[in-house]
Amino acid sequence: MEHMPKPSAGHLDDMAALLRQAERSNTPIAPLTQQFGEISEVQAYRIQRINTDARVEAGERVVGRKIGLTSPAVQKQLGVDQPDFGTLFADMSIGDNQPIALNELLQPKVEGEIALVLGADLDFERHTYADLFRAVDHAVAAIEVVDSRIEAWRIRYADTVADNGSSARFVLGSRPRLLRDLDLFACSMTLSRNGGSLVAGSGAACLGNPLNAALWLADRMVREGTPLRAGDVVLTGALGPMVAVTEAGTFDVAIEGLGAVRATFV
Repeated sequence: MEHMPKPSAGHLDDMAALLRQAERSNTPIAPLTQQFGEISEVQAYRIQRINTDARVEAGERVVGRKIGLTSPAVQKQLGVDQPDFGTLFADMSIGDNQPIALNELLQPKVEGEIALVLGADLDFERHTYADLFRAVDHAVAAIEVVDSRIEAWRIRYADTVADNGSSARFVLGSRPRLLRDLDLFACSMTLSRNGGSLVAGSGAACLGNPLNAALWLADRMVREGTPLRAGDVVLTGALGPMVAVTEAGTFDVAIEGLGAVRATFV
C-alpha cells in the first residue's frame, strides 16, 4: 500500500461516495486507507466535508460537532497526538429513552459524554476558558452512538476522520446545568446496560477536562472557516471506554451533577 500514489481530488469524491453508499445500503466497506493508500489529514477532512455538504444540500440541518479521540491511549493506537471532529445533524438526535432502530446501524457502540450547548458564538482565533464560560449556555449528560462504515472497525486515523468521526446518533439528557454548578474534571460517570454496570469513568479521562476538548474544537473550527455558533451542541468526548451494542436493550449513563440519560435500542 505504501507504493500507491496519493489520492487525487477525483479519488476523494469517489471515497466520499463509497461512504455514502455504505450508509445507505447498511453495508460496511473495506478501509479507505486499504483501498486507496495513504490519505493525509487534509484529504480525510475534505472527504468528510464533501459528505457534510451533500447532506446539507439534501436538506439536512447541522446542529453541532462531536469530538473524538480524546483518550491518549486511543490517540497512541492510531498514531496521532490530537483529537478529531465530526458534524452532528438534526436527524442524528434521539430523545432520552426514545427507541433507536438497530437495523439502521451497522456496528454501533455507545459512550458516555458531557455535551455543551452554546448560547453565543466562539469565533476567536484562540479561545480561553473565560470564552467558554461566556459562550456555554448549559451542559447535559449525553450518550453518543458511534458507528463505522468501515468493516469490523478496522480504522486508521484517516478512515475515521473521513467517516465523519464515526458518528451516528446522540442522545441528550434532560437536566441542563450551568457550568458554575459542575466540576467537569472530577465528575464521575457510569455506563450500565439493563441495570448492570459496565464502565466507570470521569471528566478527567477526556483530555484532562472536557473543557480542554471544547477549546481544541473551538480553535479548530475557526481554522476550518466554520466557527461554532450559538445553539450548537458540542459532544466533548468519551469519559470512559466505549461499549459495543450487540442486541436490543437499554444503556444508561449517569454523570455526577448532570443526572442520567438513556439510549434504548430496539
